[in-house]
Amino acid sequence: MAGLRSIVHMDLDTFFVSCERLLDSRLIGKPILIGGTSDRGVVASCSYEARKYGIHSAMPMKMAKERCPDAIIIKGNSSTYSNYSNMVTEIVKEAVPVYEKSSIDEFYMDLSGMDKFFGTMKYASELRNKIIKETGLPISFGLSENKTVSKIATGEAKPNNQLMISYGQEKDFLAPLSVQKIPMVGLKTYQTLCNLGVRKIQSIQEMPVEMMESVLGQNGIGIWKKAHGIDHSNVEQYNERKSISTERTFDYDTIDVNKLKGIMAAMAENLAFQLRRGYKLTGCVTVKIRYADFQTQTLQKKIPYTAADHELLPIVAELFDRIYSRRLLVRLIGVRYSALVGGSHQLSLFEDSHRYSALYGAMDKIRLRFGDRAVMRAIGMDARTIGRWNPFSGEPPPLLANRRI
Repeated sequence: MAGLRSIVHMDLDTFFVSCERLLDSRLIGKPILIGGTSDRGVVASCSYEARKYGIHSAMPMKMAKERCPDAIIIKGNSSTYSNYSNMVTEIVKEAVPVYEKSSIDEFYMDLSGMDKFFGTMKYASELRNKIIKETGLPISFGLSENKTVSKIATGEAKPNNQLMISYGQEKDFLAPLSVQKIPMVGLKTYQTLCNLGVRKIQSIQEMPVEMMESVLGQNGIGIWKKAHGIDHSNVEQYNERKSISTERTFDYDTIDVNKLKGIMAAMAENLAFQLRRGYKLTGCVTVKIRYADFQTQTLQKKIPYTAADHELLPIVAELFDRIYSRRLLVRLIGVRYSALVGGSHQLSLFEDSHRYSALYGAMDKIRLRFGDRAVMRAIGMDARTIGRWNPFSGEPPPLLANRRI
C-alpha cells in the first residue's frame, strides 16, 4: 500500500437549507425552496423534501411552486451562509494539514500517510462528527484514493453519511452508476452519451479510449479516465491570502479624487469579471493607496462570498473613502480580492429575478469576444485599458499589466 493516497471529499448537505433550519427549527422536515422569491426567480437550493416533487437547482421558481404549492420559499442570505462556511473552514483548518476549499460548502483533504498514526477513515469520521457537533450542520464525506472517486462517493453517501471506497475497488464502485455522476459530464455531454446508448459508467469502462476521444475529443479522454477511477490531481492547499489583484501607478502623481474613484471602479469591475471568468467568489476586499512620499496604506474588509459588481463596487468605494484621508498627491492605487473559493453560480440566484445573472452573463460574453473595455460602467471610462488576462488559466500575466495573483 506504500505510496497510495487517501483523499477525503466533504460536502455540507443542502447547505443553504441546513443553515436556515439552524435559525428556525420549524423548517425541519418541510419542503424548502431558496432563491428568488418572485415568479421570475430561480431556485438556488432546495430541501430533500422538495426534491421528491422533481424540483432541482436552477429551476424557475414559478415551476417549483406549481410542483409543490406547500413549499416554504426563502430568499436566501449570503452573509449567513458565508459565516457558517467560515465556521466549518476553521474546524477543518485546525484538524487537517492539507485541505482544499473547493466551494462555499465542500472541501477536499489529503490524509495520505496518516493510516500508520490514526487510520484515515476513523480520523475523517471523527472530524465529521466534530463539525456536526460544533456547527449543527449535516455533512457527508467520501474517502478513496483520489478526488473524483471521493466526490462521487460523497454523493452516494448522502444524506448525512459517509462512505469509503477501498483501494482497488474504484472501478467496481463506479460501474453501476449513471454517467451523470462523473463531474465532467454536463447535460450536453450526457445527451451525447445517451445518443450512443451510454448511460452507465460501466459502458464507458468497456469502451476503448479512442472511441471516447473521437466523440468528445480531449474531454472524452478525461471522462474515460474518471470512469476508470483514474485521477492524479492533487489537493491544492487552501490559503485565505490567495488573491487576484490589480494596481495602477500614475505617470504623474495626482490628487484628482474623481479620477481616482473612476479608476478604482474600473479595476474593481474588471477583477469581478475575472472572478466570474474563473468561476470564483471572493470573501475579502482590500484597497491600497501609495502617496507621493511613498507612504502606503491598505484597508480590507471581509464580506459574504460574491463575484457581483453591484456588491463589490460599493465596498471598494467605501474602503477608498475611509482610507483616503491624507489629501496628498497619490502615486499608486490598487484593489485586491482574496479568500477565493469556487462556486460563482448559486449565490447569484438569491435575487428576486435572475436579471443580474443575465446582465453579467451578457456583458462577460461581450468582453470575452471584444476585450475588457468593450462594455463598462461610465464612471470607469477614463481609466486606461486594464490588460485582458485570465488569472485562473495558469498563464503568466502580460508583462505590461501591473497585476499579480
